[in-house]
Amino acid sequence: MKINLFTIFQKQDTASEGNISNSRLSEPRTPNSELRTASILKKVRHLEIKTRGLTNHIFGGEYHSAFKGRGMSFSEVREYAYGDDVRNIDWNVTARTNTPFIKVFEEERELTLMLIVDISASSLFGTTHQTKRDLITEICAVLSFSAIKNNDKVGVIFFSDKIERYIPPKKGKSHILFIIRELLTMEPHHNAQTNITEALKFLNNVMKKRSIAFLLSDFISANYKDALHIAARRHDMIGIHVHDPRDKSLPNIGLIKIQDSETGKERWIDTDDKSFQKKYQQHFSSFEQQTKDFFTKCGSSLLSIRTDEDYVKKLQLFFKSRIR
Repeated sequence: MKINLFTIFQKQDTASEGNISNSRLSEPRTPNSELRTASILKKVRHLEIKTRGLTNHIFGGEYHSAFKGRGMSFSEVREYAYGDDVRNIDWNVTARTNTPFIKVFEEERELTLMLIVDISASSLFGTTHQTKRDLITEICAVLSFSAIKNNDKVGVIFFSDKIERYIPPKKGKSHILFIIRELLTMEPHHNAQTNITEALKFLNNVMKKRSIAFLLSDFISANYKDALHIAARRHDMIGIHVHDPRDKSLPNIGLIKIQDSETGKERWIDTDDKSFQKKYQQHFSSFEQQTKDFFTKCGSSLLSIRTDEDYVKKLQLFFKSRIR
């Protein structure tokens, strides 16, 4: 049993406002269902205001610079001006007019952003002001608004041990608000475990053209190295490893009962045992390094963000590192 899969045995508030399945949205209207729907809309609006603000003031231009278009296409011709590249002179127009003209090119900007989102049971764990799932949702919202600000399409793949839902890429604010609602309310219908290989295979099947693919997960999954290698050859793969401080170390609170959130197995551990604490920390460090190695060997980027960290700074540094 993997130590890093355990969560402290406690009642998780997984039935909080807004955390409902899609099927409930179509139930007959009752006072309770109306309250749930109103709560969801309120959360969507709150997240929209916060993340759109970040996009407009911080990420819009950096996203555009970090992710280049597919090439340059001809736009128009204009008269040559001092300092223009002589290699862009349009000799046909120049010969007809006896005045030097140059070709003007513009970037073929339209890209597709794919969000591959882990909604397995371990994503519901959190000991700070938010869970891993909360952090993933907010990052996805920021990336989505950054994409549509640059006229790019956005799609989502929700997965656990199976593909839970696929939202095909589209443009527009209404599409992004729909995605945010699904991020807030989506629940796994299958086993609550994690299968990254399945998610990456699905990405390759549905996306024939190259896309920008963000994989957001705690990466507690069986060996997915081969699937990641194949996906990284077809797409611009970026991993975001979301984890909680308690994934790395536990507080010294004596004997506690813990439960594997994805398998349901339980056991007792002594958190005052120094040898156990050392093994627990070493296991996470080894796991974290293995995840980094997987992405490095595939030529892909990996960000590591804790639930108690400022993800804005991490994303800013990442975008800037890609600007050449």
